[in-house]
Amino acid sequence: MTTIKELFSLDGKTAVVTGASSGLGVEFADALAGAGARVAVIARRRERLEKVGKMLEARHGVETLAVTADLHAAGEREAAFERVCSHFGGIDVLVNNAGIAPTGRAEKQWPEQWQQTIDLNLTALFHCCLLAAESMRRRGGGRIVNVSSIFGHLGSSLFRVSSYAASKGGVENLTRQLAVEWADHGITVNAIAPAWFRSEMTEESLHKEGIAERMGAGCPMKRMGKAGELRSACLFLAAPASSYVTGVVIPVDGGYSAW
Repeated sequence: MTTIKELFSLDGKTAVVTGASSGLGVEFADALAGAGARVAVIARRRERLEKVGKMLEARHGVETLAVTADLHAAGEREAAFERVCSHFGGIDVLVNNAGIAPTGRAEKQWPEQWQQTIDLNLTALFHCCLLAAESMRRRGGGRIVNVSSIFGHLGSSLFRVSSYAASKGGVENLTRQLAVEWADHGITVNAIAPAWFRSEMTEESLHKEGIAERMGAGCPMKRMGKAGELRSACLFLAAPASSYVTGVVIPVDGGYSAW
């Protein structure tokens, strides 16, 4: 019988986390490293990436690799994944976390903010899936975890996020489609849909009076998500425990999407 430790162990596996220089990306990387994975962290800010890598090594005793890349650029995406594969020999887990969330009226988001958001949140994510899957096929399978949002399947009454909502809606259905196409290759493709969590992306808004309370009021649990509450969903979808789970979007939202 498989033990609990075996179900959630990533010993000997290599994981890649994009957008891992701050916020939720660091939390995801920490969860995977805590399960024993070697972790490659990818983002633009070299100094922050190296700091994250050193933290993971000190805390969990795993090998890490900091890869600087602007994921808006296809060439830099390709170079980043080539470096990871060259260094670690391949990829077993990908967490697609990098993204942006501009706010403002829909008519003000066209065309610049719209294009930037779709380019990073959807197009770059798709390309990263393709790059990781190429390595996963050679290794007999793998796990892809895309980070969506409750606004991938709901509208926001608190902020105006047309381009963000559109991109995350695309992420959720892309997740389902890739799950269907890649099931025969042993690659599972799933997504996490967080509600409001404190992060670099939300920090500026949280300084505004009453915003944190309004974020929390939108769900039955009447609070924002806390640090650490996304770790279990990420680890489950990355680990052997989820071997028969693919094409799903797991809300981590305090019941927000149940209302």
